[in-house]
This record gives sequence, structure tokens and C-alpha cells, in this order.
Amino acid sequence: MKLLLISPGWPKGRLWGELGFKFPSLSLAAIAAATPEGWDIFLGDENLAPLDFSADADLVGITAMTPQAPRAYEIAAAFRSRGIPVVMGGFHASNLPEEALEHVDAVVVGEGEPVWPLLVADLEEGKLKRSYRGASRAGLSGLPRARREIFTGDRYLLTNTIQTTRGCPHDCEFCSVTTFFGRRYRERPIPEVLGELAEMRKDGSFVFFVDDNLVGNRSYALELFRGMRGMGFKWLSHAPIDLGADAELLQSAGEAGCVGMFVGFESLSQKTLAAIGKRTNQAARYLEQARAFRDHGIGILGSFVLGCDGDTPAVFEQISGFCESARLEAAIFPILTPYPGTRVRQRLEADGRIVSNEWRDYDMGHVTYRPVGMSGRELQEGHDRLNRSFYSFPSMFRRIFRWHRSLQVFAPMNLGFRAALGRVEGGAR
Repeated sequence: MKLLLISPGWPKGRLWGELGFKFPSLSLAAIAAATPEGWDIFLGDENLAPLDFSADADLVGITAMTPQAPRAYEIAAAFRSRGIPVVMGGFHASNLPEEALEHVDAVVVGEGEPVWPLLVADLEEGKLKRSYRGASRAGLSGLPRARREIFTGDRYLLTNTIQTTRGCPHDCEFCSVTTFFGRRYRERPIPEVLGELAEMRKDGSFVFFVDDNLVGNRSYALELFRGMRGMGFKWLSHAPIDLGADAELLQSAGEAGCVGMFVGFESLSQKTLAAIGKRTNQAARYLEQARAFRDHGIGILGSFVLGCDGDTPAVFEQISGFCESARLEAAIFPILTPYPGTRVRQRLEADGRIVSNEWRDYDMGHVTYRPVGMSGRELQEGHDRLNRSFYSFPSMFRRIFRWHRSLQVFAPMNLGFRAALGRVEGGAR
């Protein structure tokens, strides 16, 4: 029996579709690990190479985020036309299972590992159901190690990706993580994590922890970081900006090899932060907390959500100035996007402010709702202008071209974002 796991391509001409550095889908490697013995497993990642639609398969599994959904449906149609059953999972299908079922044979709602063996058994018996939903959040003890060998030979920036926790105690209204993983913070046993890391070390020293908040449980994070000392890793993950106020935890992360963190600043306005549910952020302390990251050798990839209800056209210049003052090593500037399943979508739908359900535009780079502090056009143009300014050579020189141990990661990242933005603008002409 043959299983083909597919990651659909991001829309070309968009930032995420033009980035030269690619990361593999850890969720597909996890599904591969949960697949019963007797199946040959193959990967098709359209972000790296065109798919082979003539491939021999007994089952096709697709994971997709919302902007990838239209392409996922096209891929599903091609394989179903040959009589091959197609299953879809991931954030979009989990939030809109009825829509997905118009295009695929079965949908996995939520975390896939608990129900995937049952789905495969049903398929083998000719009894595939339309929907599979785990009875509860997946326990993280004893999870089979992700089968990263399915990535072998592909042109990824790195294949050492790992997840140690799921869930987030915060409840930001724009975030789909809590909808999918829940607010209860769950951790894998640290001995299991360290054992997996020891195996991964054979494939390289760089690691990306995909956890949405690696330090959500302080004592767990401290134990993990202390266990990683001496393993020789250089790693990146996600953490809140208030990590900068915890000197012990920050130092421990640095000593464990952390060179960079994705940090959601979201807004420079405390009022806006409260409105969107990011209550742990203290905007007045951003500069000192960002400086603490740098002092411990940890660079920051900052994120600022554009188009919140408190934003006016002045916000773009304010964010630009802050990024340079804080000397952020990198940043992204997503336009507020009302993803299915999020509280912000519920609110904007109730207010009649959703102007587009063209899922390809739900890539954080396009306006899909009616903002209140500026026009949609002002928001789009401000977003584009801020990206150009931040990734200009003068800005990059002022922010990052001084020696810092995170430079080895963030210098290529800046150049990669700049090149991708250039291709996006070139294709728009």
C-alpha cells in the first residue's frame, strides 16, 4: 500500500510563495509516524517541485493552511479523478470541514495522530468515513518520533524541526492556534524530547522548535534548556516579548544555543493590545525587553499586526521607527486576517466587515475586511511601503550589520525577504 502526503504550494506572486528558504511540514512527518506498518510513504511538496499527478498511490493525504486551500482542492480533484481517495487535514479543513468535504473523501478535524491509524484501518476495510475527529486533545507522552526521512533529498533550508508543546494559554482574537490546539498547555516528556534531539544532531546543528510558545511553562522550559546544554545546537523558536524580563530563563535559553526567537509584538498601542487579547505585552517595556534578548545573543524576528481597529495611517511610520530603534534583526508585518475559526472573524462577520472570502488572499498580505481607522487601500499601501522600507539596504545595515552571534541566521533571512519582496513587486507590474 502506498501513501502520498502532499503539501500544496503557496500562491506564486505572494511573499510566502516567493521565499527562497523552505521548511518541511512537520505535521506530515508526524502523520507518517502514525501510519501503520505495511505502507510505503512518499512526500510531494509543491513548494519545492511540481507534483507528479500520475503517481501511484492508494491514499493521498493533504494538509493546508487557508491560503493554500484552493490549490489543495485542485490537487484533490486531480487524484480523485483517477479513483484515488483523498483525505485533508490541517487548520483550514478543521475549521471548515463541510467546505473541505465538497472536495475530498474524508476530513481529519484537529490533531491527526490519535485518529490516523483508525482512518487507515477503515480505508483498508473499505469503510472510510467522511469525518474523523479525536475525542480529546492528543496526549503528548509516547508520541512516535516524526519520520523526517520522508524529507531526505529535498531542498529544505533544514529538516531538523521539532515540537515539544501544544496549546497556548493566551487567547489573541486573531490567532487560530488556540482554536486548533486549545488553550491548555501540554508538554512532551523532556527525556523523550532530548532523546529525539540527540538523534536529530546527526543531521545538523540547526534546529527549529515549531512550538507556538516554547516558554509557556517556565519550569518546563528551564529543564529543557538545561538538558540541551552541551548538545551543540543552534536553534530558533517562538516566545513572547516578556521573556526579556526573565533574566534566568533568557540566559538559560542562550546557554542552550538559542540564536533567535519569533516574537509577537503585535502593536505599539497598549489599548490595541488589550482589545485584541494580547494582555501580557507591555508596549512601554518593548525596547528594554528587546535589548535583553540581544544581550543574551538572541535575535528577534518581530511580528506587527497591521489594520487593528485602533490603527491609523500613522501606524506604519511608528512601527518603522520602533523597529530601527530596537534594532530588530528581522520582522514581518501581517495585515490583520480574519481566518476561519478565529474570534476576530466572528466579530467582523457580525459587523458585516468581511469583504472577501477568496482564500488565496488570506496570506496576511492582502486586505480582506473593511478597516475603521483608514481605508483598505491605505492599509494595503502602508503594508507594502513598510516592507520595502524595512528590507531596504540602509535599514538592514543600521539594524543588523554589526557583529552579533545571531547574524549568521538573520543576515541571510533579511536578504531572503528582500529578494522575495522584489519578486512580488516585479510580478505585480
